[in-house]
Amino acid sequence: MTGDHPKSESTEIAPINYGAFRILIVDNDKAHALTMCESLERVGYPCTIATSGPEGIERIERDDFEIVITDLVMNEVDGIGVLQKAKSNLPGCEVIVVTGHGTISIAVEAMQQGAFNFLEKPLTPDKLRAAVSRAAETVQLRQTNTDLLQRLDERFGYEGLIFADARMGHVIDRLKRISPTDASILIQGETGVGKELVAQAIHQNSPRKNKPFVPLNCAELSEHLLESELFGHAKGAYTDAATERVGRFEYANGGTLFLDEVGDMPMATQVKLLRVLESGEITRVGENKPIKINVRLLSATNCNLEEAISRGAFRSDLYYRLRIVTVVVPPLRERRDDIIPLMDHFRRHFAKRHGKAVKGIDKAVVKRFYQFDWPGNVRQLRNLVESMVVLDLDGVLGIDDLPEELMDEADYVIHPVALPPPSSASSPAAIDGDGTPGLLDLVGQPMNEVEKRFISETLKFTNQNREEAAKMLQIGERTLYRKIKEYNLRGDN
Repeated sequence: MTGDHPKSESTEIAPINYGAFRILIVDNDKAHALTMCESLERVGYPCTIATSGPEGIERIERDDFEIVITDLVMNEVDGIGVLQKAKSNLPGCEVIVVTGHGTISIAVEAMQQGAFNFLEKPLTPDKLRAAVSRAAETVQLRQTNTDLLQRLDERFGYEGLIFADARMGHVIDRLKRISPTDASILIQGETGVGKELVAQAIHQNSPRKNKPFVPLNCAELSEHLLESELFGHAKGAYTDAATERVGRFEYANGGTLFLDEVGDMPMATQVKLLRVLESGEITRVGENKPIKINVRLLSATNCNLEEAISRGAFRSDLYYRLRIVTVVVPPLRERRDDIIPLMDHFRRHFAKRHGKAVKGIDKAVVKRFYQFDWPGNVRQLRNLVESMVVLDLDGVLGIDDLPEELMDEADYVIHPVALPPPSSASSPAAIDGDGTPGLLDLVGQPMNEVEKRFISETLKFTNQNREEAAKMLQIGERTLYRKIKEYNLRGDN
């Protein structure tokens, strides 16, 4: 599932960016085609010309266009044929048909087959540009609505919980059964698996979806602040309470309250929360007047609440009120078939966010991601993909873009480096008997220089056997690989 958080969406249409609308002009009168092309290019539309019906068909099959302008009467393939091909191959485009006198009835037929508009010859630049502008607005509105629906579905619908693994499929099936109810749900899973996204999906697919979804992380606040956030407070209830405050329960009234990391809630707050769940009323801090609330409670934790109960850190009666139904979100390492679709989802998301033309992911990177255990789960994967997108230079996320934790020995490029000369070659102890630098040569050198020299000499001693060198230096092989890269040590030093 994704790590995206919902933001308010808008259907407001941005001003038209003429350069974003590619136009194909199909007309066997080349001079007329060039005239239309020049008129549109002057205001910024990029245009392509085809001087016959068959050439127009070929262009439609090969390229993408947002708008097609076609003459109606042409040899071999007429404008109706171009219209039908455009509607078949380019479902998001609009087609403007240009007609001469006496062909109006055919133009009406073209409109019935999906043409956006028809223009009569002779054309004026203003009439042509106005028709194209209206077509561009229609295309842009359709794209905006499509993007909006996709974003809403990705962020709130079950399909937005990106998955391919059968284990997540079982989780989704469970969500579909419990979302329409009003039951309290306890969502369990490791940090980073996407528990809040599951809560959002439950809310969005419930009868409360048009009411607020209000999240609160219980681990981020002290006991005093947490109670104020949950229940609100009256003016003057405590120092700095200069005004009254509406709590999360009141704000979520009619909707859903999501308590994340509920296992970290202080014991005193647990008592008050239990009272709210039993009575359906909250009382603001510093007041005595109860306030009726109607809230569905969803909670989440990454800890074992039953073990916390045995330690006396969590109330058993509250636990059973929170977990009318449980949803367990498996860690990413146990649903590896989700890794590839998540990678691609985040690649597209962050390429768009950072304005990068990242078109794909190298197979070697996919394999490396698939083999990794992901201790930080989906959140870690999301962050690493964003890092790779930001660093990418060639449009494909490759081995050269990998973060250090996913690299292995073969990924490091080793470059030659010359060792500095001995500081005192005349000193009897500066050179060992075999001509290699001695210990006195290292006196007064920075520690990183000393470390580099010892690693280099150990590699020579082991004939570049890095496994053996790591054992002799009493460091891990991965640490040795990092040092080789850091000091630019070449295998034949």
